[in-house]
Amino acid sequence: MSLTDHQLRQKSLQYRKQVLEIIYHAGAGHTGGSLSCIDILNVLYNRVLRVSPENFGSPDRDRYIQSKGHSVEALFVVLADKGFFAFDELKSLCRYGSHFVGHPTRKVPGVEFNTGALGHGLSIGVGSAIAAKKDGRDCRTFVLLGDGELAEGSNWEAAMCAAHYQLDNLTAIIDHNTLQITGRTRDVCANAPLDEKFAAFGWEVMTVDGHSIEQLTSAFQPASPSRQTVRPRVVIANTIKGRGVSFMEDVGKWHHGVPSKEEYVKAMAEIDVTMKAER
Repeated sequence: MSLTDHQLRQKSLQYRKQVLEIIYHAGAGHTGGSLSCIDILNVLYNRVLRVSPENFGSPDRDRYIQSKGHSVEALFVVLADKGFFAFDELKSLCRYGSHFVGHPTRKVPGVEFNTGALGHGLSIGVGSAIAAKKDGRDCRTFVLLGDGELAEGSNWEAAMCAAHYQLDNLTAIIDHNTLQITGRTRDVCANAPLDEKFAAFGWEVMTVDGHSIEQLTSAFQPASPSRQTVRPRVVIANTIKGRGVSFMEDVGKWHHGVPSKEEYVKAMAEIDVTMKAER
C-alpha cells in the first residue's frame, strides 16, 4: 500500500531522529547534509524507485547513486527502513571492523556503488543509464549530488555526455543547501546560475522545494513519452542544511558536527514536537 503525503512527512521526521541517533552514538558523521537530503531519499525509496531487498540482484531494478557520499547516514537509515538490514546494525557506525563507515560501500546491502570521492557519481550514473539503453531495459538511474560537489569538472563532462546520448532514463538531483565544508558555495566556488548551466548542456531542468513531498514526487515522475526532445533531467532541490533542528539549520559547522548530549536531547525533543503537531 502506498504511503500518503502526510505519512511520508512523518517518516521524514522519524528518519531525522534516526540520523541524529546513529551520529550521536558513533561520535562521527555528517549531520547537516544528511538532514538536508532526507526528504529526497524518502520520496525516492518510498514512492519512486523500483528497488528492494528482493529484486536487488535484478538487472531491471532502478539504481540510486549517492554521489555526495559523506551524507551516507541518511542513506543508511532509509535502507534499514526498507529492510536491506536491521536498524540495530547501525549501532556499529564508524566502529572498527564495521561495514557502516563514513561513505557508501557495496559491502552494505542496498548500496549500488562506492562513492565519496566527490564528482564521480554522475559519471557512474551516465554509464548505468547508457547500459540500460543498450540492453533495452526500462530501469531508471537517479544520482544525488551536492551543490559544492559541482566544482568538480567531471560532473560537467558527464552532463555533456548524458545529453549527447539522450539519457532520458537519468535524473540528477542537486541537494542545493548552499553550504559546504569551508563556507557558502557561492564564496568557495560560485556555480550560479545552475538552471541555465544545465539547460545549456542540453538537460531538462526542474527547480523544486527539496523538503516538499509533493514537489519531489512530481519532479521524479518519468518524462512524458510525447515530448518532442529526449533529454536527461536535473532536479535542483532547494534545501536547508540541518533541516528539522532549529539550531542546526543553515549553520555551516553542522556540515560534520556531532551533537553533544545536551544538543542531542534538545534536537530529538524538537522533532518530537513537530511530529505531534503534524499528526
